[in-house]
Amino acid sequence: MKKIVYLTLIMFGIGGTALFAQDYPIRPVPFTAVKVTDRFWAPRILSNYKVTIPIALEQCYKTGRVDNFLIAGGLKKGVFKTEYPFDDTDIYKIIEGASYSLQTFPDPKLEAQLDTLIYYIGKAQEPDGYLYTARTIAKDSGKLHPWAGEKRWEKDPDLSHELYNCGHLYEAAVAHYLATGKRSLLDIAIKNANLVYHDFVEGGLPYYPGHQIIEMGLVKMYRATNDKRYLDLAKYFLDIRKGGKEYCQAQAPVTAQTRAVGHAVRATYMYSGMADVAALTGDKGYIKAMDAIWHDIVDHKIYITGGIGAEAGHEGFGPDYHLPNMSAYNETCASIGNIYWNYRLFLLHGEAKYYDVLEQILYNGMISGVAVKGNRFFYPNPLESMGQHERSEWFGCACCPSNVCRFIPSVPGYVYATGNNRIYVNLFIQSKAGIDLADQQIGIEQQTNYPWDGNILFKVDPARSGDFEMAIRIPAWLDDAPMPGGLYSFATPGTKKYTITVNGTQADYKVENGYAIIHRNWKKGDALQVNLPMEVRYVKANDKVKADINKAALQRGPVVYCFEWPDNREASVRHLLLSEQNPATAAYEPNLLNGVEVIRTPAITQVVTGGKVIDAKATVTAIPYYAWANRGPGDMAVWVADKPGAVTPLRPPTLASESKVSGSHKTKTLIALNDQLEPANSHDGSIPYYHWWPMKDTTQWVQYDFEKPARVSGAQVYWYDDGPWGGCRVPAAWQVLYKDAAGKWQAVKNESAYTTQKDTFNTVHFDAVQTTALRLQVQLPAEHAAGIMEWKVE
Repeated sequence: MKKIVYLTLIMFGIGGTALFAQDYPIRPVPFTAVKVTDRFWAPRILSNYKVTIPIALEQCYKTGRVDNFLIAGGLKKGVFKTEYPFDDTDIYKIIEGASYSLQTFPDPKLEAQLDTLIYYIGKAQEPDGYLYTARTIAKDSGKLHPWAGEKRWEKDPDLSHELYNCGHLYEAAVAHYLATGKRSLLDIAIKNANLVYHDFVEGGLPYYPGHQIIEMGLVKMYRATNDKRYLDLAKYFLDIRKGGKEYCQAQAPVTAQTRAVGHAVRATYMYSGMADVAALTGDKGYIKAMDAIWHDIVDHKIYITGGIGAEAGHEGFGPDYHLPNMSAYNETCASIGNIYWNYRLFLLHGEAKYYDVLEQILYNGMISGVAVKGNRFFYPNPLESMGQHERSEWFGCACCPSNVCRFIPSVPGYVYATGNNRIYVNLFIQSKAGIDLADQQIGIEQQTNYPWDGNILFKVDPARSGDFEMAIRIPAWLDDAPMPGGLYSFATPGTKKYTITVNGTQADYKVENGYAIIHRNWKKGDALQVNLPMEVRYVKANDKVKADINKAALQRGPVVYCFEWPDNREASVRHLLLSEQNPATAAYEPNLLNGVEVIRTPAITQVVTGGKVIDAKATVTAIPYYAWANRGPGDMAVWVADKPGAVTPLRPPTLASESKVSGSHKTKTLIALNDQLEPANSHDGSIPYYHWWPMKDTTQWVQYDFEKPARVSGAQVYWYDDGPWGGCRVPAAWQVLYKDAAGKWQAVKNESAYTTQKDTFNTVHFDAVQTTALRLQVQLPAEHAAGIMEWKVE
């Protein structure tokens, strides 16, 4: 039993203390020791096994990801089949997730599928251990992927992802070994890791990983094999980072970094690796840096949903308090990485604040990345939409679906932890667990309907009576703010207090680091009852978050809510005015979105009629944010006006707004051209924009077709420009064309010049024409794409 527990601990990158004299002071309870039986997570874990993993495997065969291994291994002829050199990792992540699922749902057929994939991987590995299908295939085809260098590893700080691929290989190998006892993939990983150690530590190669993950993977390899070279290699990769780009957190030594910068997924993977190495080596410099970076994120750069990475251009962190809603990136992988990191910080420090952040991510920004049926996915997770966002079956860059595959089965492992004769209760999920504490096992049955209900009953069943502590996390959302850091606070104080009883009597406890600590002599049959009042709370953002000024969001328990088009058909969510003074009621809808608690509240809808703004009363419905876009694309908002100045009243139609829009680049963002929303600047993330990225140095167009012939004499265009991090700039040139009576396009005779200014409408007047359609013909810059935020017609 002890061996099994120790091995499953490794899956989380954390081992027991038997082999390692220094380690995390708090120890995890592995997911295999916790059987989830609730109505929220148990169906998701089952759906991940029955729906998500099979879809991911099918897509890997359909898209050529499996073929890459077959071709590299000489089992098939061809060239590299996919777009990115890191596509190998989708196979690795699915193997990891499937291995976790096998421990909950034994499945000989699935295990055989993994054996086949591992055989292909082994064939693709080069004799010295190198494994990177893009380069191996190029030896025969002569077509080296443009992201890879002529020599191994040399472009890893940039784009090659060779070490990134290794990291996911190691994580998959350890997971598969622990789930099945088979060494097939582990031996492949050992051979590869030995090569990397030889080339870098012994050979002195100076290339740091451009996309981090290998650090976490190497620590898992160290825990699985007890080969200290792998821990040394992980630390080597962290310590050589300097003199590079902020994009991949290489601008300074890791111990000198204090701010979250660059690509959000890379960042959280690196911070997680730092935590693992710090726990095993005692490097206090790592811990000091991580603590500073964590405060930077929670103080300045995290969304109410727990999402991180506001900027789409580099999929990463923006300036302090820059948290736009419509253009929020919030990659699903970044949420998963942030969970990994906050979990490790808890294991280092034992403070509930890390779980307050983790829970906010878990119930909002993370599970929003997968549909309630487990069959469609989000890559970005914005907090506002006008219908330009839609869940996808798969992506060319498929890191998010495969990451979901491996994360969902591990959720039960985040419920409990142990340390110093204490059981930490961190998440409230109905389940049965067997927890090793000191020299006995404690059985705990948790009964709850969380997150919809705050009543939680723990039936404690120690093998024998004895003294130990139960540490119950007191969630931050019970107090004045949903998360630590000061970015968000509740508009009004809660009216009810939590209660804790043991066997029907008020418990004797002390509050320490966010936990209610109950120390007593526990006996078989003891009942610990916790009641966490779940009131509907209005959330306000810090005044420095400009995107949320005069707006409010709704939260109930750990769940953030949004307003979506199917529930509010009378007007767009942008036309609503809320008030925290209005009563808000919650009700469970079992047949909606696989069962959700909805919130209903009175509100006002503002409409412009006869030049005046008219207030109309309405009752509006909010659903959990994670469940949006499961009923098709349309309007959605988390932050809704609670002051009149923040409402966008429904305006009368114009010639442009009633036109049919088309463009040379067909995307849902074409709606941005005539949505009647005026930007504050050329990189205004609060409204949608249309772009031609990644095209450049070409002539493109957008077009309005009118319902009937119209006389027009001018146009106003607001260009999109996302600055140094992004790929769009104002165009090199443009002109207006009209369709003549013969149906041919003609250039208008402009009276004023065609300007290309940022942060303003560019107006052109021309001789009036009678036409059924106008077209903007746009010349893209030589090195960038271009985009449009709004196009008006005079």
